[in-house]
Amino acid sequence: MENKIFILKTTANREDQVIDFVTDNIMKKNLGVYSAIRPHGLRGYIILEARSKEDADESHRGVPYAKNILKDPVEYDKISHMLQQVKIEVNIQKGDIVEIIAGPFKREKAKITRIDNQKDEVIVELLEAAVPIPITVKFDAVKVIRRDTEEETESEE
Repeated sequence: MENKIFILKTTANREDQVIDFVTDNIMKKNLGVYSAIRPHGLRGYIILEARSKEDADESHRGVPYAKNILKDPVEYDKISHMLQQVKIEVNIQKGDIVEIIAGPFKREKAKITRIDNQKDEVIVELLEAAVPIPITVKFDAVKVIRRDTEEETESEE
C-alpha cells in the first residue's frame, strides 16, 4: 500500500504552531503519518504524507488553528514544485552552544561534542542535565546561539 499526500488547511500564519501540535500528536498516538511539511511561501496549508486519510485526520484532531483535510489525496506531481531537497552547508563547530529547535528536547540548550557530516547529525550534551548524556540530533534541529570565538570579540568591544 502506497502512502498518500493530504493537504491540511490551517489558519494563515499559524502553520508552525500547527506543525508542532500535529507532530506531537503523531508521536503520542503512533499514527501512520510519515512527514509533515510547511511549504515555503504557501500560507494556510500543511502537507501530510500518511498511510491513510484516517491517520491524517487523527493527526490534527483537537489541534488549535487546524481546520480540515482536503477531501481527496494529492498527487506528488502537483506539489513537487513546492518541495526542494537541499543539501545545506552548516556552520557548526565542536564546542558551540546551541538551542535545540525540534524534537523532544525542544528549547533546551546544549553543547556540541561531535559532528557527523556524513549523516548530517551532531552529538550534543544538554547544559541543564544533572548527568551529561550524549544526544544525537540532525543539523536542522539545532541553532547556534553562542560560539567561543564570538564571546572573545564581544568582550573586547
